[in-house]
Amino acid sequence: MLKNLLFIFLALLHFNFYSQKDNIKLVSWNIRDFGQTKSSEELDEIAEIVRDVDIIAIQEVVAGYGGAQAVAKLTDMLNRKGNNWDYVISNPTNSSKYVTERYAFIWKTKHIKIKNRGGLVAELDSQIDREPFLLDFYLGKRKFSILNFHSRPFNKDPESEIRALTKFVTNTANTTLILAGDFNVDEKEAVFSELKRKGFAAAVSNQKTTLKRTCDQNDYLNYAIDNIFYSKEVYKLEGRVIDFVKFCESLEKARKISDHLPIFLKFSLR
Repeated sequence: MLKNLLFIFLALLHFNFYSQKDNIKLVSWNIRDFGQTKSSEELDEIAEIVRDVDIIAIQEVVAGYGGAQAVAKLTDMLNRKGNNWDYVISNPTNSSKYVTERYAFIWKTKHIKIKNRGGLVAELDSQIDREPFLLDFYLGKRKFSILNFHSRPFNKDPESEIRALTKFVTNTANTTLILAGDFNVDEKEAVFSELKRKGFAAAVSNQKTTLKRTCDQNDYLNYAIDNIFYSKEVYKLEGRVIDFVKFCESLEKARKISDHLPIFLKFSLR
């Protein structure tokens, strides 16, 4: 009897260890003007918000001086909080100097690996102002890819970019695929219908992700435009918006970090 109980206990420990290891926590975040304007204090606050996840996809990294340095500093701060992290930064997007930016990924290296440094999707640069950044990740032998994307503003036809992106991802060989970013369109809009018809689902729905400039009766949230879409090979365990503001009194300080909230997706691979 004791031997059987010990066997069950060890089996449960083994299952729990591997099930936790196989769960991946991803954050997608448009961190406004992510570059030299961010102080060390603000970078540390960002690190505290994301320290418990496995992968961070960042949009709006400054293309000029300061952007790459801010990503490196944030990674260094994360390394000091108990885990080892690595990062990649994209080249500047192939767009006008007024809208060009970089993307970044930062990830814990204990279980998540990469085999190359990824790249901007060149075949989309004529259809998308800030062509997305694609990077392949590996959990053991299992590969999954994340496309980091920041669309043009809501009044400059982001829908045409989303249609081009949908056509690309539905024809790509990367079957286990995640789209993370700022789409500047609510996921309930018709432009996402084809993506959903192809088997993609949204991490969050009907959840506002941008910050107002001022609080109105404790309401500081504006638009539901940031999201993470995942293919059917990805199993969603949890999806939510990380509200680091919480109170009206914190809004002004929070907006110095970003005018967007992070999107969180906890998932496993089918």
